[in-house]
Amino acid sequence: MNNSSEIHDLVAHFFRHESGKMVAVLTGFFGADKLFLAEDIVQDTLMTAMSNWTYNGIPEKPVAWLYTVAKNKALNTIKREGYKRTYIADALREAKEKDISQDITEDFFTESRIIDDQLRMMFMCCHISISKDSQIALILKTLCGFNSNEIAKCFLTNTENINKRLVRARKKIREANIPFEVPALDQLDSKVDTVLEAIYLLFNEGYSASTGVEIIREDLCKEAIRLTKILIDHSYINDKSRVYALVALMQLNISRFNARKDKKGNIITLDKQDRSLWDFHIMEQGFSNLKRSTKGKYISKYHILATISAYHCSAKDFNSTDWDSILILYDKLITIDSSPIVLLNRAIVISETGNIKKALRELEIIKNEKVLVSNHLFYAAKAEFYQQLKEYSKAKNTLKKAIELAPLSVEKKMLENRLNILQTLK
Repeated sequence: MNNSSEIHDLVAHFFRHESGKMVAVLTGFFGADKLFLAEDIVQDTLMTAMSNWTYNGIPEKPVAWLYTVAKNKALNTIKREGYKRTYIADALREAKEKDISQDITEDFFTESRIIDDQLRMMFMCCHISISKDSQIALILKTLCGFNSNEIAKCFLTNTENINKRLVRARKKIREANIPFEVPALDQLDSKVDTVLEAIYLLFNEGYSASTGVEIIREDLCKEAIRLTKILIDHSYINDKSRVYALVALMQLNISRFNARKDKKGNIITLDKQDRSLWDFHIMEQGFSNLKRSTKGKYISKYHILATISAYHCSAKDFNSTDWDSILILYDKLITIDSSPIVLLNRAIVISETGNIKKALRELEIIKNEKVLVSNHLFYAAKAEFYQQLKEYSKAKNTLKKAIELAPLSVEKKMLENRLNILQTLK
């Protein structure tokens, strides 16, 4: 018997990275109205892997093993249940009225089919009859492997509400007979925006994890980039400027990951990072995609955020950062996105320009926002402002609140180290 903990972690990894691919292909195979069936088969496949690998060992090619099992379960389901497929994949069209054989489905999980069906899945989830929040939740669930708890954190709600949204979305897909296809050109723009928003949420969860042990989940960030590149390669999207802007933002941010924590996993803030550890190859890709993004019709929030990241990447050291230009960009950003998190980040930039009192006033304006009341970063920033103003008692109390709310042990440790330093100040 193999190490069950190791097997569990491996299956969890594959759930995150392969379940979306399998669900997309199986949905294409069964039809959009059988999305629930595709999800059930994928879940059953992963449970089979957990059991089989524990007793028989991990196969040499675990991903291929998963695909084979999922394919066989799909074939067995059709033979056993007699499902009539409303959508027939290109490679299976000649078998409409025949028994499905192993030979016909040999190309079931090819790379091209996976990419094509994931693209169709993205747009199916973004059908106009489904509410925007449910669209994003469905993408995060089906394509990104998020569980209900993780999605709930993205929307600042509870898992019960998310489960209800997902049930309603699946029901709408069945009742409205939503097609599993890439929409017409005149419907693409609005749907692309929703897909990008879901991908951005996926990246953010990897960039600053809300659960687990690690502050960075690089695998999620790379998956977000992979999904974005599927959109870039899609020939029917005419204006790809915002898509290029998002991938640029992600690449510029991921290029600095090596310097964000030390060998023990402790967080290293931007002002203390060893910039020689930055991945300049990925950074250059980000700059190139940012340049490509300027050829579009309008400026999205991703353009502004990517440009802000570019300023950080181009500064030779922290003291050389052009905070005044970054603040101008944030002033533009809040005309597009004035969410509390953006306003929090803008306040931090204001403090870096030297106006600490104004930064503190900005935090007072947004202190009752629901997303910030339980956000440790809000209190950590506020404590820093108090410390710079030499209001040490307020800084200590506020920092204790940040420590209490920090979701990860590595973040608590960093904040506790800050508090220890504060205790020495009078």
